[in-house]
Amino acid sequence: MYFLITLIAFLSWLYLLAFRGGFWRVAVPNVPSNPAAPVSVAVVIPARNEAEGIADTVTSLLAQDHPGNLRIVLVDDHSTDGTATIAREAAMRAGGAERLTIIDGQPLAEGWTGKLWAVSQGLEAANKLKPDFILLTDADITHAPDNVSTLVRRMEHDGLDLASLMVRLSCQSSWEKALIPAFVFFFFMLYPPRWAADPLARTAAAAGGCMLVRPEALEHIGGIAAIRGSLIDDCALAAAIKQSGGMIRLDVTYDTFSTRLYQGWDEIWSMIARTAFTQLGYSTLLLVGTLVGLFLTYMVPPLATIFGHGWTRLFGIAAWAAMVVAFRPTLTLYGRSWAWGLALPLIALFYAAATVGSAVNYWSGRGGQWKGRAQAIRH
Repeated sequence: MYFLITLIAFLSWLYLLAFRGGFWRVAVPNVPSNPAAPVSVAVVIPARNEAEGIADTVTSLLAQDHPGNLRIVLVDDHSTDGTATIAREAAMRAGGAERLTIIDGQPLAEGWTGKLWAVSQGLEAANKLKPDFILLTDADITHAPDNVSTLVRRMEHDGLDLASLMVRLSCQSSWEKALIPAFVFFFFMLYPPRWAADPLARTAAAAGGCMLVRPEALEHIGGIAAIRGSLIDDCALAAAIKQSGGMIRLDVTYDTFSTRLYQGWDEIWSMIARTAFTQLGYSTLLLVGTLVGLFLTYMVPPLATIFGHGWTRLFGIAAWAAMVVAFRPTLTLYGRSWAWGLALPLIALFYAAATVGSAVNYWSGRGGQWKGRAQAIRH
């Protein structure tokens, strides 16, 4: 029995390495060779209490080398920390105050998530500018100088309707170094970018921190209102566009990064727990299946290596080695040693526990907390 379980774990890793869309081969793509076109871009930023990062975000956007017109619409979603004032001052220092429009957010409408309600108000203002492209970005993203022009070139080169980037997440504190690279690894395991880009595959995915979209694609799906209640709004938007016949693409980047810091394990736990059970469709059966799968895939290999004998131990070692091989490109992207792959079973155990915590929050009626708002609440 122990041998059979270990063999299944080993075969699972062979499948993940060979047949899961090469999700683990993360690498920053080459810049398209076509010249940048002087198209217009409207940037929409929903911001709720983002005083710490908003100045860097606005400054980096105003410093883009994009040859076309670029305007920013920031929706101040009832911030209490001076977010709007800080953004305005940053734009003035950058000499681009006339390119920044700040909108005071309206009270949250029924049936909408807070972020998407803010985005909808920003899109309403942005559409009046009649832009060729719209960049949806978070208020804690510092954009590389060529980020917008590169995204535009990729959109036009590949005929895309949506191009998004998994920006480099903060990996400075001890807990971030231990846990954040795995977040990217697990995300791409769920949503292999190669499958997302394949029009024949059902998988659709995007990373909400940085998404460039054609206004026509948004109009075609019925606007952002089509996903107004979605908590995992980036993937919901990608799915809506792909299902309507649009082309999408998801890549990683190193030079565009998030300034949001996670100082302790509890902050990372909360980040996972906000939407983990939502990802499972609030299904207890899927939760149990996920936990069984995580145990089989991540815990069986080290247990078989340590406590097994003969072929059981050999297959345990092979499965653990495959795990390390799969995790290494993501660790390299984040400047971490390959040896952290040996700790992936313990890291996966943390993510499994946070997923259970997400379910407990839902069952108890607390939901997940974000910026003083509760979401994923059981009704």
